[in-house]
Amino acid sequence: MSDMLKIFMKSMLVDNVVFIQYLAICPFIGMTSETGKATGMGLATSFVILLATAVTWPIYTFIMIPLELEFLQTLVFILVIASLVQLVEFYLKKSAPGLYSSMGIYLSLITTNCAVLAITINCFKYSYNYGQSLVYALGSAMGFLLSMVIMSGIRSKLKAADVPHAFKGTPILYVAAGLLSLAFLGFKGLIK
Repeated sequence: MSDMLKIFMKSMLVDNVVFIQYLAICPFIGMTSETGKATGMGLATSFVILLATAVTWPIYTFIMIPLELEFLQTLVFILVIASLVQLVEFYLKKSAPGLYSSMGIYLSLITTNCAVLAITINCFKYSYNYGQSLVYALGSAMGFLLSMVIMSGIRSKLKAADVPHAFKGTPILYVAAGLLSLAFLGFKGLIK
């Protein structure tokens, strides 16, 4: 298996950003009530993850490291991510107003989505070059999208299920998320 494919599969399945790293839980629970909204949120977040990685890697490598400003990494990355989220908001408002209004506050919350920031920082933690960073970001983004779609499917099945009263609503969502996390732990043996 090539290195790029390993990075992609590892970031998408083995180290899934939601089920294994437990990041981005807010949109995972808040935006998965309908598959359309979950897919839209997953795609918007994936787009921001890819753009953020594509922009922050050169800024950090070619500007911050030579100027010894690595201590500003988190601040600079958040500013870049916030700017990119604004671009996505403008685009969705013009091209998909229905999706834009259904996302509501969650679209703005992509700015503070810990998964976006974690993925950009992990690229340097793992010492990835630019190409590897983009593949890692793409894999992580697809893992996030996958988790959103899977959970929206489970939630649609739960609406028709006979769930005990004590587990109705949010508790059963967390039980389902925990079981999904256990299932994704099975991918740990996929890549050494």
